[in-house]
Amino acid sequence: MEQAIFNEMFLAFIFRWVHFLAGVTWIGLLYYFNFVQGEYFKEADGGAKSDVIQKLVPQALWWFRWAAMFTFLSGAYLLYTFHLSGIGILVGATLGTIMFLNVWLIIWPNQKVVIASAKQAAAGGAALPGAAAALAKAGLASRTNTLFSIPMLFFMASSRHVGQLQTSIHDINVASMALIFGLIAVLALNGVVGKTGPFTSVKGVIGSGFLLTAIMFILVEMI
Repeated sequence: MEQAIFNEMFLAFIFRWVHFLAGVTWIGLLYYFNFVQGEYFKEADGGAKSDVIQKLVPQALWWFRWAAMFTFLSGAYLLYTFHLSGIGILVGATLGTIMFLNVWLIIWPNQKVVIASAKQAAAGGAALPGAAAALAKAGLASRTNTLFSIPMLFFMASSRHVGQLQTSIHDINVASMALIFGLIAVLALNGVVGKTGPFTSVKGVIGSGFLLTAIMFILVEMI
């Protein structure tokens, strides 16, 4: 019996460790793309930018998307196995899931088009006609993920340290939760078909992320 309990605790630790390790890699690369690479592209000449897109971006995106995958899978395992149901975990997991879907369904498919276009142009051909639109779609989804990452990390990290965020989903105020998830849904939809708006600049997306965190926390306090 004690051995079984030890094995379960050790397995839980391993999955949490994988979750943290993959998550740090994922979010670190997300911030690199948005805070460093994107700003560099604004100043780089065409040749340098093309070289980065062809050689550096594919490697960074490989680590980026698979880090997102392992973060999601390890988190899903922990949620399912240990029945984590506090409101902080619920909000954080929802944001993280949307971010994961953005990576695999929007950012990566559109970035493949951008990379292929850069390689074709470098070989003497014409850029692919849909490359500009693909870049815009990938950029908006990436900015949305940056926006979501700030409250996601807050709610995940504080779920065991802030009493209100440990409230069970069975004891929540339905109206407050409807407002929280309605807000998330609107912003997620904007990330698919909307515009960058205040998220266009680095300062704008960071400021918006902290503002979103504050609004969501106030709504949680109303539960």
